[in-house]
Amino acid sequence: MPSHKYIFVIGGVMSGVGKGITTSSIAKILQSKGFKINPIKVDPYLNVDAGTMNPTEHGEVFVLKSGLETDQDMGNYERFLNTDLGDENYMTSGTIYKYVIEKERSLGYKGKCVEAIPHIRDEIVRRFEKATEINKSDISIIEIGGTVGDYQNIMFIEAARVLKLKNPNDVLFVLVSYAPLPAKIGEMKTKPTQNAMRALNGLGVQADMVVVRSEGAMDGKRKEKIAISCNVMPENVISAPDVLSIYDVPINFEKDNLGERVLALLNIKKKSKVDMKEWRAYLKKIKTARKKVKIGIVGKYFDTGDFVLSDAYISVIEALKFSSYNQGAKPELSWLNAKSFEKGANLSVLGKFDGILIPGGFGETGVEGKIKAIEYARKNKIPYFGLCYGMQLMLVEYARNVLHLKNAHTIEIDENTPHPVIDVMPEQKKILETKDYGGTMRLGSYPCIVKKGSIAREAYGKHLIHERHRHRYEVNPEYIEKFTQKGMLFSGVSPDDKLMEIAELSRNIHPFFLGTQFHPEFQARPLAPHPLFNEFIKSALRGKGRQNRVDSRR
Repeated sequence: MPSHKYIFVIGGVMSGVGKGITTSSIAKILQSKGFKINPIKVDPYLNVDAGTMNPTEHGEVFVLKSGLETDQDMGNYERFLNTDLGDENYMTSGTIYKYVIEKERSLGYKGKCVEAIPHIRDEIVRRFEKATEINKSDISIIEIGGTVGDYQNIMFIEAARVLKLKNPNDVLFVLVSYAPLPAKIGEMKTKPTQNAMRALNGLGVQADMVVVRSEGAMDGKRKEKIAISCNVMPENVISAPDVLSIYDVPINFEKDNLGERVLALLNIKKKSKVDMKEWRAYLKKIKTARKKVKIGIVGKYFDTGDFVLSDAYISVIEALKFSSYNQGAKPELSWLNAKSFEKGANLSVLGKFDGILIPGGFGETGVEGKIKAIEYARKNKIPYFGLCYGMQLMLVEYARNVLHLKNAHTIEIDENTPHPVIDVMPEQKKILETKDYGGTMRLGSYPCIVKKGSIAREAYGKHLIHERHRHRYEVNPEYIEKFTQKGMLFSGVSPDDKLMEIAELSRNIHPFFLGTQFHPEFQARPLAPHPLFNEFIKSALRGKGRQNRVDSRR
């Protein structure tokens, strides 16, 4: 039986050079050659999972099918490979230390002095090896978070070094670096990459391949310079210039024969003929899209700097893109700060959009602005899509303005509201009292029954679906009948009929006014756009030009 292969992806020079996309792209290329890939993300944080991390600092919290809250790179892995990943594919320093300490407390080490080396290091190695058994994969691609030289990730690099010693022919190291191209100098500089390699060498690791990010493609002279300085073969220096779409990266890498070089270094042969036909077809849709669809995303993280936009809501943004390109349309996404609508001002700006979306979130920041934006979309027949919190606030708006329940709200914001249309799950109330916020949510994939005759059923085309959740609050069952009497259809419900998962208005009332308690964006893929996002974009395209009609009524 062939031995399992490991590829470690480590970043140099600075953060944000694209380790996650590099890992995803290498995985995609090797998958296309017939290998079963096991992608793993290592986060050096002491958080046990990503659930309590601030999205403005760390980016989106991506929820796996199991319910594990992870780093956003796990979403990239799933989207590129079009597969669901498990808990074994994600680990943090906190996970490792917690396990080792708990094992020590239960005398699992039989009275030995427990230390970072060997116990922490060996537990990391054990998990790398265990993941291969669980997934029955051919190749593990392990992204080590952070940058070479960071104190936090040294233990993971040390584990990778030891794994290389144990399996010298089965472990490959890839350094992802950055080569600046200063405008005033006009020459790509390789010294930062050389220094990153020296830092990696200082930890006992020699990279076999260097992926060099830069604004433009790297020429032969620069490749040779990096090869000689970093002790790698010139053909193993891979150029990674900026591209139109992250989904172009695998194709771009193949221009430098990255896949063949990886297989040669690992001494394995491809299992099947290279076939990225569907992937290339998707890229063609991106390049040939001619129609435009304008979507306004009303959120709370848009006033802390543009750099957070693609990170805080990355799965939503990608899901919108997938469905837009699938309809032959180019999405024009605008970031709208919910706080700007709180006093009812500036709402007319919403009239120029073909669709409005409110993503998930927590807290009171911008809540009243979101509610007013929802009211505007409902009254002006602009397609509206609410995700999780976006559905809850959609029901708050409807309760206030259609059911005429004064001061209706979610108890997350107003514990004393006379009409708590959104309430906390009963089983979580005791946990919340202890302030154990890291374990109080409905997380992961749950079944949902979709009712006939609804927009949701039309989109999914089936009776039973499974979607991923991340929330504490639910629709209060005491108000369901009141909503139903006023035209709100709960078209998706839990199998026991207790939890409302999808709410919508019929098309004879509104072209598309729909919210989900779950997060459909987590299951949207380039080659498999999500059905509800598809329906939202279709409705937005059908209503193009609506802004002119809205303006004429004013």
